[in-house]
Amino acid sequence: MALAHIASFEVGEGRPLLLICGPDVVEGEEITLRTARAIQALAGKHGLPLVFKCSVDKANRTSLGSFRGPGIPEGLRVLSRVKRETGLPVLIDVHEPAQVAPVAEVADVLQVPAFLCRQTDLLVACARSGRPVNVKKGQFLAPRDMRHVLAKLRESGCRDVLLTERGSSFGYNNLVVDLRSLPILRSLGAPVCFDATHSVQLPGAGDGSTAGERAFVRPLARAAVAAGVDALFLEVHESPDQALCDGPNSLDLAELDLLLNEIAAIRKALA
Repeated sequence: MALAHIASFEVGEGRPLLLICGPDVVEGEEITLRTARAIQALAGKHGLPLVFKCSVDKANRTSLGSFRGPGIPEGLRVLSRVKRETGLPVLIDVHEPAQVAPVAEVADVLQVPAFLCRQTDLLVACARSGRPVNVKKGQFLAPRDMRHVLAKLRESGCRDVLLTERGSSFGYNNLVVDLRSLPILRSLGAPVCFDATHSVQLPGAGDGSTAGERAFVRPLARAAVAAGVDALFLEVHESPDQALCDGPNSLDLAELDLLLNEIAAIRKALA
């Protein structure tokens, strides 16, 4: 049985569904803390373990003028306050090896973005940090190819790994989700997470930004939970249409509440 210890939670088959949830990027101190508290309340309402996710510096932007976040020092200060005041573990993504050590001082979980999942030096640095690692499957990779990514992490000392599906490139400016990838990823020997919000992106389709189709987040998330994923990744913003990054594929808090209620029903039916 594939299990991983993510923060204080045991994740894998037969364990509670782990919720990895938060805004795309730190937009400011108060809104980030407010959002963390709101998501924490909803996760508690539905009895789900929660890791709060938020980026501090987004390197993969469509255009030079796209919002990247406050940068590592300020972003880590904000997320340190979130941890201190809510008690939530935090997941933060890293984009190059030099970022790993400072980010790991705050992050309970490190995340390797999909477009960097084959970057050996980054994977090795994350593994050697001692933190659990969530690595997203590249949009350009077949699910079985993630066995090499998993091997790089494990051979470099990381025992606690999540493999995340986030859609595959399908022509120009489009992603599709092949649900067969979920059991294939699990067969590699690690728990599987489904990123329901990035899977509905339309990369580069927003005239200098990435567009998205928010209406499909809930159906895809329900399907992935029914397929038996171990964790669910969702980007949530209190006002997605005003979000500075990834708003078109983010849920608002009311939609999150509705989805978590639906997920609870699916998990109960499968029990």
